Amino acid sequence: MRTFISHILPIMAAIPPQLIGESPEFHALSDWISDIASLDLPVLVLGEAGTGKEMIASRLHFLSPRWEQSYYAINCSVHSEADLIHIIFGSDLKTALLEQAEGGTLFINNIEHLSETMLERLSRVVEYQSYRPADDQDIQSVDIRFIFSADPAKIATSERRDQLSSFLDRLSTDIVNIPPLRDRKADIIPLMMHFGAKTAAKLGAEQFPGVGPEALEILLDHDWPGNMRELRHVIERSTARAFLQDETLSAPIAKIIFNPFRRAVRTAPPTKEIEEETSDDTQSTPKTTHFSDRVMMFERGLIDEAMQINNHHQGKAADYLGLTYHSFRGLLRKHGLKK
Repeated sequence: MRTFISHILPIMAAIPPQLIGESPEFHALSDWISDIASLDLPVLVLGEAGTGKEMIASRLHFLSPRWEQSYYAINCSVHSEADLIHIIFGSDLKTALLEQAEGGTLFINNIEHLSETMLERLSRVVEYQSYRPADDQDIQSVDIRFIFSADPAKIATSERRDQLSSFLDRLSTDIVNIPPLRDRKADIIPLMMHFGAKTAAKLGAEQFPGVGPEALEILLDHDWPGNMRELRHVIERSTARAFLQDETLSAPIAKIIFNPFRRAVRTAPPTKEIEEETSDDTQSTPKTTHFSDRVMMFERGLIDEAMQINNHHQGKAADYLGLTYHSFRGLLRKHGLKK
């Protein structure tokens, strides 16, 4: 007997998570979702990885006239096409997903992974609202609101982008285009606070204190190629590390951890020439006993050392100190060294 790994999510009249954002792009997206949800027509959701296509699809269902009916979601990227045929169109061992979703909404995610044959088959289901099951039974009619999604970046770089674009047009009446996070930087702060508060609550902390000004500047400077998913992971990781240092989370988080696999410190010793230059610089620096001043002097010495050894290449200097590039840039701003 053939078994299937369950990556299909049936949801009965579930209320999806609230969308979070403050940017003009976010408000325009929210308004468009509300408008297009009311139209009982097939929709294509376009967005890069991590932009929340699944969340948008579930919201389209919840705001639609079918909101009290079932909602099913399947991700094409985690199944072989042979299994997708059995899951969607059914077999002797499995009821077709098209039959299970009758009267409700079916979300088919990441359709850029599908072959021309499979896309043609789905296009005919959408066009004629009927299908022939995989075991060649009689043609079955369906009453389903279809939502599809694809990653436009993957389509643009695909060798069959013209073919994919043609099928995307056939599969949908209209489009919901999700802007990447780098194009709506005003959403970073509310999303950061949301993810941080959820993480702090899971850890048992009474509050999430936010992040310090330098850490916030680092977050706002980052391009977020992984979009909201990357931001969530970075905030969860940074909050957890801060919690290990202070379980009350009493102070704003100062250290943002983008890459947990990077070594904390690189310990290559300076050359004699660098030692002499550092020694001369230290002697010319006014002495102080104030703790914060001495910390600043020590940080500045590490920055100067890293920059000199790496010929003032900021990326290599960051790697030398075991820092991410954005963390190193934050240090440069802190010491007034950023051009």
